[in-house]
Amino acid sequence: MDLNTDIQILDKIKKARRGALFFAENFTSFGKPDAVRQALKRLVAKGEIDRIATGIYVRPRVDKIAGKSMPTIEEIAKAIAKRDRARVVPTGSYAMNKLGLSTQVPMNIVYLTDGAARTIKVRKFTIKFKKTTPKNVSAVGEISKLVIQALRTIGKDFVTEDEIKKIHRVLQHEKPTRLEHDIRLAPSWIREIMKQSLKQKDDE
Repeated sequence: MDLNTDIQILDKIKKARRGALFFAENFTSFGKPDAVRQALKRLVAKGEIDRIATGIYVRPRVDKIAGKSMPTIEEIAKAIAKRDRARVVPTGSYAMNKLGLSTQVPMNIVYLTDGAARTIKVRKFTIKFKKTTPKNVSAVGEISKLVIQALRTIGKDFVTEDEIKKIHRVLQHEKPTRLEHDIRLAPSWIREIMKQSLKQKDDE
């Protein structure tokens, strides 16, 4: 047992903010892969860190009243994207839920990515990264990228007036330059819906 590896890993983790995510490969300079895995396993057993998924760890945020706060699905997805130097975009019912178009919290969450395709288990959730073309992950607006994917999920012939009104409201919070950029990436029928939001901004 090399406790020195444990100390080095924990020291590095403690230098980062609580809630920051770490991957097993972040600690390769402290030992061979198996030694690092065993050290992380011991740190989890001691309660120093938590294992989020295979090879992903965190020193969770702790609130005096609420207790331990674990990373969100979005934080995990973004950390994986950063590690892989890839772009990701939420799709389907998850995108709809984030926009307030659905109250359903999906157990299977799909992200489009221009990085590697993969599936990971996080608590009761499954996060799937689905390989796509660069254009499909080129949207830059945090809201407008969700709108494009939500409307793709709903479908041209099924989107309701109420849903369109909700989309117009949330898009008022998007930065105009980002909205203009993302409109050009959307399918023509989605583009027309998003253009109406841009016009509303101009009229204000």
